[in-house]
Amino acid sequence: MGQKRLLLATLLVTLLGSITLAQTGQKVALDAIRRGNQKYAKAQYELAIEEYRRVPPSAGDTYAQSLYNIGVCYYELWSTEEATAYYRRAVLARKGRYPMALYALGVALIDSKRPLEAKEAFRQSITAADGKHATAHFMLGLLLIGEGGDEAAAASFKEAIALSKDRFPGSHNNLGVALARMGRLPEAKREFEIALRQADGELDEAADNLKLCRSLLALPAKAQVASLKTVETLTGLGNKLTERTNVQGH
Repeated sequence: MGQKRLLLATLLVTLLGSITLAQTGQKVALDAIRRGNQKYAKAQYELAIEEYRRVPPSAGDTYAQSLYNIGVCYYELWSTEEATAYYRRAVLARKGRYPMALYALGVALIDSKRPLEAKEAFRQSITAADGKHATAHFMLGLLLIGEGGDEAAAASFKEAIALSKDRFPGSHNNLGVALARMGRLPEAKREFEIALRQADGELDEAADNLKLCRSLLALPAKAQVASLKTVETLTGLGNKLTERTNVQGH
């Protein structure tokens, strides 16, 4: 009995020691993230990278976060290939369940003129977020409409609108473009009107598209549909595409 108690006591001490070490390691990792974010906020991207590199692989999700943040810093430094590599590493560190990193990867791949890979990254981002990623749906829609997939693009823009609780003027505009290309001009006109109303009249693409759509309805001319303009920024969410890839912190 005495030996069993001694063994249990030894195991308990070992366990408590491991927990203490783990907690200490996690604190070190979080402190590095905090310092890195402070330097990032001052646009000291190289120094921020140095801090993020202090997070060890044993830090789990915090390590994945540090990889993502390094990617963001490289993106800010216009080192898109390095950013892409770190976004991929962050995704791997979380075994594919990292919507934010996948989205950022998609944006970087667009910059690198790799639309097919970007499309897959946005799809994976949507999957990792259980379908609830409005901006990824928007970006996927942009890529789809760019390659002529109007029906699929329309579905993506509708998802973006629904997930944003119908406060996404850019998606309404782009949905209108897709509908117009499919010959559904009355529906397209309504989407342009919604986009313009939600943007308080400050969305030039929607204003131009609405004017053109009205002329098409008055005197159909299919050739003019090609003049419709998509919105390529996250209008209504207050951010440009590149501004969606911000660092994470605690």
